[in-house]
Amino acid sequence: QVQLVESGGGLVQAGGSLRLSCAASGSIFSITVMGWYRQAPGKPRELVASITSGHMTNYADSVKGRFTISRDNAKNTVSLQMNSLKSEDTAVYYCNALVATARWVPTREYWGQGTQVTVSS
Repeated sequence: QVQLVESGGGLVQAGGSLRLSCAASGSIFSITVMGWYRQAPGKPRELVASITSGHMTNYADSVKGRFTISRDNAKNTVSLQMNSLKSEDTAVYYCNALVATARWVPTREYWGQGTQVTVSS
């Protein structure tokens, strides 16, 4: 079993900053990709940013230049630094990871429970 636990959400004014963190624990052999998704009310879940074990990153166009994703492979953690927040960034943010629980075992996708980010205008 693998668990992803997020922290760092909250309420912030437009233009402010928040940092989200996610720690993966359990039966982990390797984690190929870690990322953050978000879901606003009435909208589908969307990718915000992802990062590979080699630290290659990918961002949604809407957050490029404002958000930065990073990870610590040794600690199995991923963080999302969010700057210049806008009201449209308001959503529940979910941590995501592709995890192999043993050598030669295919990766499986895991999700955190979600953390609310609210940006007031």
